[in-house]
Amino acid sequence: MAQRTWFITGISSGFGRHMTEQLLERGDRVAGTVRNLDVVDDLKEKYGDLLWVAHLDVTDTPAIYTVVNRAFDQLGTIDVVVSNAGYGLIGAAEELTDEQITHQINTNLVGSIQLVRASLPHLRAQGGGRIIQLSTVGGQAAFAGGSLYHATKWGIEGFIEAVRQEVAPFHIGVTIVEPGGARTNFRHHSIKLASRMEAYDISPAAQARKIVEDKTAVSIGDPAKMAAIMIDSVDQHPAPKRIALGSDCYQVIHQALTGRLQELEAQEELAYSTDFPKEG
Repeated sequence: MAQRTWFITGISSGFGRHMTEQLLERGDRVAGTVRNLDVVDDLKEKYGDLLWVAHLDVTDTPAIYTVVNRAFDQLGTIDVVVSNAGYGLIGAAEELTDEQITHQINTNLVGSIQLVRASLPHLRAQGGGRIIQLSTVGGQAAFAGGSLYHATKWGIEGFIEAVRQEVAPFHIGVTIVEPGGARTNFRHHSIKLASRMEAYDISPAAQARKIVEDKTAVSIGDPAKMAAIMIDSVDQHPAPKRIALGSDCYQVIHQALTGRLQELEAQEELAYSTDFPKEG
């Protein structure tokens, strides 16, 4: 298997860490970004020059361009760019502060958009490559208590769908990955809770808070298996448009899409009724 070079944001934990460990173990090079350089000292010590690490906060757009440009300049060709960094924000829309809203959007949506934009000139210049965008089951279905998180994930999926079409002539493949629940530390370390408003105790939004606060809950998904599928997807041609991972993800997305299709089909006559009459 030919050695590839990967650029992955957020390799300190979760899927980013799993992907990085598997890639380094098989001999690929990884350019990884973290907010705290010390957290990957063990990987740097074990794999040496195979791991290139840079500090990056994806809410800092100029820094994204600086780090991406430096990675391509120093490593040459980068075959795969993985947009992984992000976090969850849970709370009813009214419970969120303006600062929380801005930071969630800047991290999950704007940061991912700018990472792709920063990478595209390099991928075009080298004649192609792959982009993998981490989304979630929450990029196709929505639950009370996750309004801003869903806004960022539905937003990035729309962006990526359009970009996928725009860059196809340049031999750049683009894939959206939609994992369900996985046994990473995401739920307990990468989810932020809004301040509770008593009025919402009777709202379905309160259930999302309870799920996050339940420290005994165990997700069904195996993150190592999921990471391996993401890695293997780069060998598929053309690049898969979407990859759903986890039985919970499949069931939830299937139900959401089926319901939306039924609602659309019920409005077929209404939709057509707004057209101008056909001439002739």
